[in-house]
Amino acid sequence: MTKLKPILPALKEKKRYLVYEIISERKLGKDLSEETVKKVISLLGIFDSAKAGIQRVEYNKRAQRGVLRVANKEVDKLKTSLALINQLNDEEITIRTIGVSGILKKARNKYFAS
Repeated sequence: MTKLKPILPALKEKKRYLVYEIISERKLGKDLSEETVKKVISLLGIFDSAKAGIQRVEYNKRAQRGVLRVANKEVDKLKTSLALINQLNDEEITIRTIGVSGILKKARNKYFAS
């Protein structure tokens, strides 16, 4: 059996890590990252969401902050769709983008830990 060659770095999909915060009237004690991603996919559509390759990385229930991984060319579309979300699970919310980074560790240290 022949061994497959690794993908060259220039051919790999470049990604960004977007840190967001959910602002609501009261603290929501559950993980809303899955519902957030579902809402973003419904706003972007199947084709654009597949191109963006959105993945949940982590979510902090106490701070109501999360990290999403997205393709670098689709960051603006993700920011726009997050800004359009105003309701999750019958709860009025606002989603604010805190920052974008190319390195997960930098995103965690600079934007996520507050």
